[in-house]
Amino acid sequence: MKTQRKRRPKILTHVLTTKVSDSTYSKLKHLLDQNPQNDMSRLVRAILNNQPVRVFTRDITLDNLMEELTRLRTEIKHIGVNINQITRKFNTYPEPQRKAFYAKMAFQEYLAIEPRINRLIDIITPLSQKWLQE
Repeated sequence: MKTQRKRRPKILTHVLTTKVSDSTYSKLKHLLDQNPQNDMSRLVRAILNNQPVRVFTRDITLDNLMEELTRLRTEIKHIGVNINQITRKFNTYPEPQRKAFYAKMAFQEYLAIEPRINRLIDIITPLSQKWLQE
């Protein structure tokens, strides 16, 4: 069985101080803003050591879509709960008039869900085309 050696972290003993132009600082700051887990020292150290610099991007335009998808999900869930409650009452009463009443109520709830499903499809279709491109 091999014993694994633990990698010792490199001890950083030399302090460097430098000055950069406004444009270089702006570029570094822009890179730093795209990686919130970094700080300026780590960023400059990675660049000096020719190490990869991770850049995270976020599509802000999706924020509104996510809010709308969340709202639609909540509305559809509430309508589903209403339909389940109506169905329970429908099955509770044997009288045809009451069954017809609850059937009409359930149908109205079903009609209320249709535009939300259509909007959901309108949102998801372009997203799926964008993300599932080959």
